Amino acid sequence: MPKLIAFRIAQAIPVMFIVAVLTFLLMHLLPGDPATIIAGDMADQDAIAQVRRDLGLDQPVAVQLWLWITNLAQGDFGRSLMLNQPVAEAVMERLPVTLSLAFVAFVITIPIGILLGVVAAVWRDTWIDSGVMILALVGVSVPNFWIAILSVILFSVTLGWLPSSGYVPLSEGFGRWLASLVQPAVVLALFQIGYLARMTRSAMLDALDQDYIRTARAKGVSPRLTIIKHAFRNTLMQVVTVSGYILSLLIGGSVVIEQIFAMPGIGRLLVQAIMARDYPVVQGTMLLLGFAFVFINIVIDLVYAYVDPRVRYD
Repeated sequence: MPKLIAFRIAQAIPVMFIVAVLTFLLMHLLPGDPATIIAGDMADQDAIAQVRRDLGLDQPVAVQLWLWITNLAQGDFGRSLMLNQPVAEAVMERLPVTLSLAFVAFVITIPIGILLGVVAAVWRDTWIDSGVMILALVGVSVPNFWIAILSVILFSVTLGWLPSSGYVPLSEGFGRWLASLVQPAVVLALFQIGYLARMTRSAMLDALDQDYIRTARAKGVSPRLTIIKHAFRNTLMQVVTVSGYILSLLIGGSVVIEQIFAMPGIGRLLVQAIMARDYPVVQGTMLLLGFAFVFINIVIDLVYAYVDPRVRYD
């Protein structure tokens, strides 16, 4: 296992470098001049040029990239132009919000998605299967921002059951923290529940058609034990793989949900930074999200190796 961990980390290093370079180059392809925005509408050309020199934006892109990579190697993500604080500090202040949202959405997604997929596979070609697949199709088809708006109108404005916006830290009470997250987390999880249910159903149908399932049934093993011990365990590999992908999507999907529910997370910070052409924040945030996805994939690879010992021998 240690050899596998070292191998996966070594594979991740060039990926992270490519992510860093692409993040920097993509930001410089965006239209707009951050020096003009920072200097203000009343600034003349001399003032704008001075701001550009102060930010180092008058240097060639290759020089700016080299300086950025060099600073990254020293743990310096730069300083925000709109917040006037280090990027790492700004991101760390908002990280608990995004992680809390992704965590609650993940906890909602996994059991419901798996249960729906298993139920649909066990009762395949029945009205139960059709009903579950229709719900899954609705979940993956309807835009989550539209569901979020309807949810706010119903549960916050009309019924008054849940807060319509904001985030309450866990330190102020578990109940208030959960109440502030339930609505955005459910909306965020709907797409992933539908996706996971469809994947689980497909994997379960493949497993239920295998010879060892027929053998188990012929030996008199109970239907529940056949499904849980033999069929579901053999679909676990695909479920674990998809779960890591879902967690990555939940973190990425928080950008839209945090905007709608006015949650002070990384996604909202990223949108504000893009609107203000705050290059350091956008680059640092995108890079940290890229690192998070790489880290999640490494963890999933290790879980995969733990669940299936054959992976360790490859």
